[in-house]
Amino acid sequence: MRRATGFCGSLRSARGGWQWRFFSLLICATCSVAVHGQQDIMISQYLFNGLLLNPAYAGSHSYINSTLLQRSQWTQMEGAPVTSVMAVDGPMAAEDLGLGLLISLDEIGVTSQLDVSVNFAYRLDMPVGKLAFGLRAGATSYRAAVQDVEVWDPSDPVFSGNEIREFIPKFGFGAYYANEIFYIGASVPVLYALDDVLQNGEEDYFKRHLLVTSGVVLFPTERLTLKPTCLVKYVNNAPVEVDLNMHALIDNRFWLGLGYRSGASMVAMFEYQISPTFRTGYAHDFTTNGLRSFTGGSHEIMIGLDLGAGEVKTRSPRYF
Repeated sequence: MRRATGFCGSLRSARGGWQWRFFSLLICATCSVAVHGQQDIMISQYLFNGLLLNPAYAGSHSYINSTLLQRSQWTQMEGAPVTSVMAVDGPMAAEDLGLGLLISLDEIGVTSQLDVSVNFAYRLDMPVGKLAFGLRAGATSYRAAVQDVEVWDPSDPVFSGNEIREFIPKFGFGAYYANEIFYIGASVPVLYALDDVLQNGEEDYFKRHLLVTSGVVLFPTERLTLKPTCLVKYVNNAPVEVDLNMHALIDNRFWLGLGYRSGASMVAMFEYQISPTFRTGYAHDFTTNGLRSFTGGSHEIMIGLDLGAGEVKTRSPRYF
């Protein structure tokens, strides 16, 4: 992949009107090696998808935990990002080991990125709670349908074929501490990537993103539980992003939440614990930045299934 000056300098317009042209320009900003923005996928219900952020989360429960999630971002805009995530994790035969599988598909405009990773975690018993260290090993399959982009310079080698395909192995690391009412974690989901094919010899394409998460559970009444949480995202040469959230658990069944994502959106969330093993959730992002005049926000639907019979029932509801 060439630098932004080569890719965007050749871009004129794309099929489908001004919305598609906007997203072609957005692709230039997010997929070129000259830009140091956030590259990891973004979801609002990460509180119930810990494996996505941190490989050390794998096996943090005594049962098998699985989730399916679909996110449609910036609705009403053609070519807007659509993200699908499947995650499953659980303890291994040795209770101090955890194993997790994470699959995500992120599509925006003419590009798509499929990530598949295996996550391993090792847990240490602490005086209170457990401390875990995790490793992530996986790969990204990257595809850009450049045949759908109209260009100024047809001889530009970036657009010489019908599509661009690349396969990039990646590795990540994380640490995670939790007890009954508190957790804190730090991770670098992509610590190292074999991305020579996507960089120009001067800098790596995939940037190291540091994610720090933390939360606590409060019990003001017997029927009400509160869970304030935060997520801090940092990557070199980009503004620090902060997510602040407050969830309320009512009668150990209904989760209601409000969140703020710095410079981007307000989030309203809902989760219903249908049974000890089955749960479903929904989140809506209300855009607060310059895109709010062009989009109806973002929608996110989640389904969760926990397997482990008695273990699930005795530990329901799950706080994190």
